Amino acid sequence: FEADFRLPTKDGMELNAWMIRPADFDPAKKYPLFIYVYGGPESQNVIDAWGRRDPWFQMLAQQGYIVACVDNRGTNGRGEAFRKATYMQLGRLETIDQVEAARWLGDLEYIDRERIGIFGWSYGGYMTSLCLTKGGGLYRMGIAVAPVTSWRYYDTVYTERFMRTPRENPEGYDQNSPLLFAGSLRGKFLLIHGSADDNVHFQNSMDFAEALVRADRPFEMQVYPNKNHGIQGGNTQFHLYSRMTDFILNNL
Repeated sequence: FEADFRLPTKDGMELNAWMIRPADFDPAKKYPLFIYVYGGPESQNVIDAWGRRDPWFQMLAQQGYIVACVDNRGTNGRGEAFRKATYMQLGRLETIDQVEAARWLGDLEYIDRERIGIFGWSYGGYMTSLCLTKGGGLYRMGIAVAPVTSWRYYDTVYTERFMRTPRENPEGYDQNSPLLFAGSLRGKFLLIHGSADDNVHFQNSMDFAEALVRADRPFEMQVYPNKNHGIQGGNTQFHLYSRMTDFILNNL
């Protein structure tokens, strides 16, 4: 069962969202919540179309999870001001919106607010990392695949379009980097990356892993040797989604 809706924020905005519920959904029961996030500038995930991960989400719903997705500020389809709100501060408002949305969803009568998880890939992995480090223990678990962990590591054509240069905007670069907040990570965390990623370089995850170790924060890491940003080929997709599914079933 799928539903599209809008959820309110404290500052009077409404965020577009979708939700997949189990086929035998019973509003009198409590369900764990698994949030899928991307949230990057000019993206849009709450649309009337099938996504390539929808069969996986449907399978998770069959296992008794409610799966949800929320489009935060900076995404498309809501006008210019909404889309440009994150300019010069990628990660800040998006994290505020995602955490607030998770709290709102957690207050629904049929959601177990002690069992909220989050997953994202690429920009979504960045958002997952920020939500786990800035969410104050809201999330029980998270999976970040190929995350950006510092905009200083990402390509200039993309990054400087939204952030200008590090010299012009050092605070925007550093105050929204998960590397600086590794010590605040809460919840079970699975970090995944392909070692040959030529989009989000492997350095992002290696430096985050080092920061987590220095902060004495427990986490799990899965590396796919010689695989790029899509982590495809050589049975990796089956291995990857099996690994993530097991992590969800064991921790959420």
